[in-house]
Amino acid sequence: MKRGNHRELAQEGMDVIKLARVVLAALLIAACGSVCMAVDKRPPNVVVILADDFGVGDIQALWPSNKIRTPELDRLMREGMGFTDAHSASAVCTPTRYGLLTGRYCWRTRLQEWVLGTYEPPLIDAERLTLPGLLKKHGYRTACMGKWHLGWQWPGEQPSRMTRIPNALWKAKWDFSKPIAGGPTTRGFDYYFGVDVPNFPPFTFIENDRVVAMPTARYQPDNSQGVYLPKNFSGTPMAPGWDLREILPEITRRAVRFIRQQAKQDAPFFLYFPMTSPHFPIVPTEKFAGKSGIAPIGDFLMQTDFSAGQIIRAIDEAGIAQNTIVIFTADNGHSEFYGCKKLVEAGHLPSGPYRGYKTRIWEGGHRVPFVVRWPGRIAPGSSSDQLLCLNDIFATCAELLGERLPDNAAEDSFSFLPALLGKPAVAPGTAAGRPNLVSHSLAGEFAYREGPWKLVFKMPGGNPWKLVFEKPGRRRHPARGKPCVVQLYNLDSDIGEKHDLAKKHPEIVRRLTVGLKRVVDQGRSRPGPKQPNDTDVRFDTIQEDRWAPAAE
Repeated sequence: MKRGNHRELAQEGMDVIKLARVVLAALLIAACGSVCMAVDKRPPNVVVILADDFGVGDIQALWPSNKIRTPELDRLMREGMGFTDAHSASAVCTPTRYGLLTGRYCWRTRLQEWVLGTYEPPLIDAERLTLPGLLKKHGYRTACMGKWHLGWQWPGEQPSRMTRIPNALWKAKWDFSKPIAGGPTTRGFDYYFGVDVPNFPPFTFIENDRVVAMPTARYQPDNSQGVYLPKNFSGTPMAPGWDLREILPEITRRAVRFIRQQAKQDAPFFLYFPMTSPHFPIVPTEKFAGKSGIAPIGDFLMQTDFSAGQIIRAIDEAGIAQNTIVIFTADNGHSEFYGCKKLVEAGHLPSGPYRGYKTRIWEGGHRVPFVVRWPGRIAPGSSSDQLLCLNDIFATCAELLGERLPDNAAEDSFSFLPALLGKPAVAPGTAAGRPNLVSHSLAGEFAYREGPWKLVFKMPGGNPWKLVFEKPGRRRHPARGKPCVVQLYNLDSDIGEKHDLAKKHPEIVRRLTVGLKRVVDQGRSRPGPKQPNDTDVRFDTIQEDRWAPAAE
């Protein structure tokens, strides 16, 4: 072989090596691009913080003249988007929780008034697709920490059952040594820790489907723990040493721990954090007792803000804020009991300019704060006046994941993702835009909203609490089975709902009544084939019983 041939071969070898390096670099760049794309396309974590009895006016950044400081939620407002026309699906807690987790109005179930009582059965059907169930299909790790209040199948000498009289089962005998069926881990959650209801027995924590500590002691109200204690349940089962003040701190610690653990994993996670505050019992810890300078409820509001802040800070400190959607909202308006009068006298208006409080059909009963943070995707300090219901979290997550909802799931859920991303508002009446809103009260009253118009079907006279808490063997409340009083309000010109316009605009009353009837009869709000309600729903009369008969 000639010398020149060696040089040529060497040159050719160098060229091959250079080419290989170029190809390898290209492959590495492509691989890096794929990895980056995979990271970008990884579904975001979703954290829903649901305060209990937290009014639309209870975030100071929304109403600066209000007197209770909320620095953590104020920061969330600065970093995210606030919705000014957001609503819980009901003015009380069980129905709203049902709507949030199913995307379906609770009044489509047999429960027509109030909430689930102690030891009543699961409200969510086992076959129904839930929000955590949807997210699990996409690889999410799902957890619920806090107040469940959607029913269980408690083991005992008798089964959990629907009762006409609220809390009729608390004196029955239950076996707390056995697993509790029908709870969160059977409705889409991988893990659960919390209490069924903080003011209902049994007074003990539940983890997954077991009580954490056997309730071998007996509950007796301890005034050193706080105020507005559940005195009507004296003598009921309680874990030894149970301290009502420790419920909120413990579920907060558990939620923070879950975030830190999941931040180290490859899979996305969904955390549903239904808080137990500022619902009664009003039990601020020593750190917050007296801090508001107004009343214990003010102190508990400040602790609620702090607790929500612990969740948000855990996300930030774990380095996952950029890929985590945080939603803060509430299950209904602020309660008018538990010291609300002192707040108002001090210049703090929990319902802002709106009429009424929790339980009521008025705006103060179901208009709630709703703040969403997603750094890099949602413009900080922004706001939206789009009509929104807590049911809509379901469809929003589905659109985010590119999931087409089945016809028999999330029947009353509309995506607000376009609003979050700053896109033009979706036209009402389309598949994504919410065209209307149905609200529901403690006593089973309905309201229907289209644009600025709100049509109210009001209970005819009487105290709604007396209707709900009828005494066994007593005469039934005179409003039962009676036609509702129809009222009409224009929220654009009368946000305080002071002027009934029903007689002035009978044509609008007729149109809205037809609209509400359509939503009821179709078994759904969003477009799609008709779906069955679980019972024969009547919005124009007051129901005969809190549990209506099953549909035939």
